[in-house]
Amino acid sequence: MTKASVGQLPDKSVPVTVYIIAFNEIDKIRAAIESVHWASDVLVVDSHSTDGTTELALSLGARVAHVKFEGYGSLRNSALELCEHEWIFSLDADERCTTDAALEIARIVSQDGLGHEFYFVPRRNFFLGRWIRHSGWYPNYRQPQLFRKGSIAYDSLPVHEGFMALSPRPPGYMANAIWQFPFKNVSELTRKAEKYSDLGSLKLQNRNVSVLSAFGHGCWSFLKHYVFKLGFLDGGPGLVIAAANFQGTFYRYLKAYERQLHKQEPSTRN
Repeated sequence: MTKASVGQLPDKSVPVTVYIIAFNEIDKIRAAIESVHWASDVLVVDSHSTDGTTELALSLGARVAHVKFEGYGSLRNSALELCEHEWIFSLDADERCTTDAALEIARIVSQDGLGHEFYFVPRRNFFLGRWIRHSGWYPNYRQPQLFRKGSIAYDSLPVHEGFMALSPRPPGYMANAIWQFPFKNVSELTRKAEKYSDLGSLKLQNRNVSVLSAFGHGCWSFLKHYVFKLGFLDGGPGLVIAAANFQGTFYRYLKAYERQLHKQEPSTRN
């Protein structure tokens, strides 16, 4: 997988701040930072890691800022305030910038955005030994990852945060993909599903939910990824992705239902 390196670009030559949010990412942070050595400023926004992530990032030449985690939207907005350059590239710890993507970013920045102020970036995901081509995982755009400072901001949702476009210009779409390695193993998959269902349930606090609706939403999520997003073409990994989406969705709604029940004290009368 040597193509994820960017040896064709001199170190620190592109006037871009790359920010990477992290918490206890000792196994991933080195590869993420080394994939963006072409940027003149690399910032790791660390929510007080305890596994050596901070020390490793500093040894690799990155700046490190510690920000208390109060939801991903808030964390990303804090990161924007710490970015030094006019152009910003957002990279997660489980993502790698490829050679072609780095060269495209350098070209966009050198030509003042080519008419756009924020760009969506395609992502290729590697999971269970293969590149995922369907299942809603490719091109897998999330919020813009390359943008001019001040052109976007993030909302305050605790997870799966959205963005707000602050520029009147239409978005651009990069042609070259970065790589994502979302789960080191199945154990990490289940841990993340648990974490995201906890945070995601907070977004449902004003919804009327039940056990039956939790099951229905879970089933729809499975069908959406496995059938309508052609997850069955991804073989076994596609089935696992669909099942994980069922699990995460089901427990997200179930936890919201449980939270509503806790607000209703039982009667003291028999």
